[in-house]
Amino acid sequence: MNPEQLSLRQRLKILALVVVTLVGLGALGYRVLEHYTWTEALYMTLITLSTVGFGEVRPLSPAGRWFTMGLIVLGVGTGAYAFGALTEYIVSGELQGTLVRRRRMATLKKMRNHYIVCGCGRVGLQVALELQRLRLPLVVVDADEEALERCRQHDLLYLEGEPTEDEILHAAGIERARGLVAVLDSDADNLFVVLTARELNPDLTIVAQAVSDGAAQKLYRAGADRVVSPYTMAGHRMAGLLVRPYVIAFLDATLRSPDLELWLEEIRVAEDSELVGKTLAEADIRARSGANVLAIARGDRQMDWSPQVRIQAGDVLIVLGRREQILALARLAGDERLVRLLDQSRGPRWARRFPLDARDLFGRG
Repeated sequence: MNPEQLSLRQRLKILALVVVTLVGLGALGYRVLEHYTWTEALYMTLITLSTVGFGEVRPLSPAGRWFTMGLIVLGVGTGAYAFGALTEYIVSGELQGTLVRRRRMATLKKMRNHYIVCGCGRVGLQVALELQRLRLPLVVVDADEEALERCRQHDLLYLEGEPTEDEILHAAGIERARGLVAVLDSDADNLFVVLTARELNPDLTIVAQAVSDGAAQKLYRAGADRVVSPYTMAGHRMAGLLVRPYVIAFLDATLRSPDLELWLEEIRVAEDSELVGKTLAEADIRARSGANVLAIARGDRQMDWSPQVRIQAGDVLIVLGRREQILALARLAGDERLVRLLDQSRGPRWARRFPLDARDLFGRG
């Protein structure tokens, strides 16, 4: 390996080895040439290598003086090497990079209920940017330098490493994470990430990308909660733009516009909520909160639009309304997490929007 390409740690290891070798040879030389005791030989070696200028332990013989001069030259050369390595380390930016990495790892250790984006390709970058736009905590995991450069350009928190490795997912805080997105280039890698993530955190919400047509069911069996095919979703959206362009435009504005007053949101019903056991008609949600309940999601597959359906604990209400209306309904439903977020928010940018295609969110076939 070229010396200019050595890292600081490698240089320090080399430097330590050289110093130990010089001290050992110096002490041995004084022991043999001048018949010093080991303590005297070690002392003489250290003051010679450090060039502090103390006097000799005892007068040196001609051979001892030649040996001392050689030891001084080697000591000075070693010091120059150490100084050069440190200077290059600082000038080249490695010091700054090390400090940045330490700050990044410190931030990761403090993160809770965050999202892990495995892969920062074209799809992964858009996922990360959307989470960033919504002001949700996230970390991108990727080993590709181009992908990491994209993270730096967009000021995204990232972790360098293979998302398929357990230790990398541990470093990303998978045990404390709320959700994970697997958007690597191959179905095999996504499958491996899903298997590993599900084993490390059984409660994690996992969304995976299916590149090929036959990968979706395998990803579900591996533990993914939702599987998305970019080609299928693109086809649905393009067809929608052809047939219902104004509906798509309205949904886009509702889901993404930072200025629109209407929010499309999901509210989870708590066990102690007064809504539990009532039908939508009996709960009279529209009159009490002003928000419109569009549907009720229950489990992975079931979604009901009927006003006669009875609300159960754990149901997710899909609602449309203004911020204060959403907040009122969240309090009725006992969704404390959403209440805290709404109380802290100053606009719709933070909000966790409901995906456009309900089949991709609730269906598996």
